[in-house]
Amino acid sequence: MSEYKLFAGCVIPNRLPFLELASRKVFEKLGVQTSDAPFSCCPDPVGFQSTDKESWLALGARNLCIAEEEGKDIVSLCNGCTQTLKAVQYDIARASELEKQRISDILAKVNKEYKGSITVKHFVQVLIEDVGIDKIKSMIKKPIELKIACHTGCHYARPAEVMNWDDPEHPIYLRQLVEACGATPVDYEEEVLCCGAGAGNAKTEYGLGVLKRKLDSVISAGADCICVVCPACFTQFDTQQRALSKMVEKEYKIPVLYLTELMALGMGFTPKDLNLKYHGVKTKNIMEKIGL
Repeated sequence: MSEYKLFAGCVIPNRLPFLELASRKVFEKLGVQTSDAPFSCCPDPVGFQSTDKESWLALGARNLCIAEEEGKDIVSLCNGCTQTLKAVQYDIARASELEKQRISDILAKVNKEYKGSITVKHFVQVLIEDVGIDKIKSMIKKPIELKIACHTGCHYARPAEVMNWDDPEHPIYLRQLVEACGATPVDYEEEVLCCGAGAGNAKTEYGLGVLKRKLDSVISAGADCICVVCPACFTQFDTQQRALSKMVEKEYKIPVLYLTELMALGMGFTPKDLNLKYHGVKTKNIMEKIGL
């Protein structure tokens, strides 16, 4: 298996380092080799692009150049980072010669040259395509017997022409990986609904309203917890349930696990090994349910 340059992004290393810890442990167990690089912010796939697309393209291209210099593909731990880097590749490939030259001129100022010679993959894509379900199943020492609501998030496989993997409307890979850990993915009405983080950036109560609709659907389906693959979604679910509870005067406390945390638990790591104590919504009840 080829070595990847690990693109952890901004949010995970700075705000959620326990998610990076779990991911590195899982990669090591599965033989996914990674190395670090002096990447900057991806940058943000929505706000930055809408403000100054040329700078967005140049910053994204600089990150790609760093991996290109070592001839290594990128594995990203974040939906937004994956989408940005893949979208930069997509847009530059379709840009006019003048637009390409403008980006090249900017990169030349920092001694970089974009070639478009590497591939960017979401970590779920690496787990599915490079590792494989069978190997993951073979590494699970303690099946995680929970009912889990899978949430892939908005940037995971959309826009389809840019991301070009999984089913953008009915994603299946996260469900397959959850099942490989011994858990049961539940069907729930709002599975493909946004977590509400984006709307919350504009107006808090709108974001919480979307979150309520999502969580009510999860609860109705009888899920024990939510499994996510995006740090923005993780933050929304893990930190905003308290605010939602205050707003609607109803208690919400549904635990949320990152996919790599779920996998690490199945591989034999303990909640202490993974620093689950730093979750906002405590995981004690589901840990007791699976005997940890």
